[in-house]
Amino acid sequence: MIATAAAVAFIFFSCNKKLSEAARLDLSQTPVQTVDSLFMVQTRNGGLRMRVEADVMERYDNDTCSFELFPSGLHVFAYSEDDMLETVLHSNNAKHFKSKTSDEEYWSAFGDVTVQNIVNRQTLETDTLYWDQASQEIYTDCYVRMYTEDDFMQGYGMRSDEMARNCILYRPFNSYVYVLQDSTKVVIDSVNFIGPLLKKR
Repeated sequence: MIATAAAVAFIFFSCNKKLSEAARLDLSQTPVQTVDSLFMVQTRNGGLRMRVEADVMERYDNDTCSFELFPSGLHVFAYSEDDMLETVLHSNNAKHFKSKTSDEEYWSAFGDVTVQNIVNRQTLETDTLYWDQASQEIYTDCYVRMYTEDDFMQGYGMRSDEMARNCILYRPFNSYVYVLQDSTKVVIDSVNFIGPLLKKR
């Protein structure tokens, strides 16, 4: 009888301990979904518009908003209207936020953010970058470095269309230009280059 009572007391104590740990769990800090090796493709009129890759995606949800975190980095490949790879983004971290109480929605990339427009041969580097899907723009207030084949620019703040075709650099400073070009140089888009079509034998 004493042994049975002791066993019941032990089970009750163990359950209480587990319940107290569960009660202390903050569900707002716990992802409702985790995806490993994310690979997502977005199409437009049957053609490729965007490709997104990430090692890890964590989705969170609460009463006021939902958001996805990409703690191991985000890689975005954007394609032009004729299905050519035009813009590439890499970042160490990223977040997609969507409010449930308003129309607010945005993407943010942060930590060694690099945006490369392959067509314009322009590279942009910054620490934090925002993408507004509604206005189809990317922007930042942080320090920005921009490189092209002809020059280098730096400043604080930048705004551009989402494909990084027309970047406007705000508050530039100490931007130096050093041009050294070979007039016989042949430039080939090695990313989109397929090569000659060979005859079948």
